[in-house]
Amino acid sequence: MNQQIYLDNAATTKIADAVKAEMEPYLKENYGNASTSYSIGAEAKKAVEKAREIIAETLSAKPSEIYFTSGGSESDNWAIKGVAGDNKKKGCHIITSSIEHHAVLNSCEYLERLGYHVSYLKPDRNGMISPEVIQDALRPDTTLITIMYGNNEVGTVEPISQIGKIARNHGVVFHTDAVQAYAQIPLSMMQIPVDLLSASSHKFHGPKGVGFLYVREGVNIPSFIHGGGQERGKRAGTENVAGIVGMGKAAELAHINMRRRIQKEMMLRNYLIERVLHEIPNVRLNGHPTMRLPGNVNFSFKGIEGGSLLILLEEDGICASGGSACNTDGGRISYVIKELDVEEAYAPGTIRLTLCGDTTKAEINATIASLKRNVARLTL
Repeated sequence: MNQQIYLDNAATTKIADAVKAEMEPYLKENYGNASTSYSIGAEAKKAVEKAREIIAETLSAKPSEIYFTSGGSESDNWAIKGVAGDNKKKGCHIITSSIEHHAVLNSCEYLERLGYHVSYLKPDRNGMISPEVIQDALRPDTTLITIMYGNNEVGTVEPISQIGKIARNHGVVFHTDAVQAYAQIPLSMMQIPVDLLSASSHKFHGPKGVGFLYVREGVNIPSFIHGGGQERGKRAGTENVAGIVGMGKAAELAHINMRRRIQKEMMLRNYLIERVLHEIPNVRLNGHPTMRLPGNVNFSFKGIEGGSLLILLEEDGICASGGSACNTDGGRISYVIKELDVEEAYAPGTIRLTLCGDTTKAEINATIASLKRNVARLTL
């Protein structure tokens, strides 16, 4: 195997050295429980609240609107099941899309078994959910709209502001799964009419097993994990102090460097897309051509099997994927690709390449060379 080229940052990212250094004291000398009153516990509590303030600032939100969780899946589950349960007397209708992360889709399917009604809206061929489709799906008993900010497989960035305005005009709670978008693109809760937002630390060079749910002030959401009084009585369980501290540092670093990193990622992303589309025959780009996450590229190659291509890429030291790491599907075609109506000849040959701020042009050139060589091998 050659030197590793990691292009699966949508699945997880490498923890930053500065994040690891920030966490270390809370794994050793400052290991106290943040719910205790003696000094090492008080130090832990102080660190948790500092991280809360940092994350709130990155969103132009209030610290009291940030609740720490174990990650994006828990945040999605809490938002959807919590809002649905709290509003059951008002109505049992939920609007979502058919290309959401499984944490959203499976939560909605669970609620359907409890008697709720869910509208799964189909995107256009670029993966876009139009505000008009949302408007048409609204019913008098709609209590929740949940649409992801940026798609984890094809990278399409949805028209969240317009959807949020529709939700607000109809008194409907609006949740967005921003796991792929938070710390990747600018988000301001002062400008975006979102009521709940989910995020996960390991998508932006923080540790795994920690995330947060933003809950706009005035939006009522019941407790999801019952027990002690942590997270202002909303989410019980001893705080993951080191993880929270690491997430706060990762968020801080991501936002300090955001403009420069976005410019670099988009330059390399567009370079990769342009060369592959021009130098490899019978390939299509999936997702919106311009309204997409800075580091996301998703290709379908005609007449090949994506799993075989991924194996050959790995032999060249390149880490890529066929789609969401939470949707391994045993080599079957991704449900997202199916919903985009990708042609039958292309759909099985789908791979996802996701960049980060550390990705280099030399790595992209090596990846293009490997793709050209291995796609040719598979189409002989």
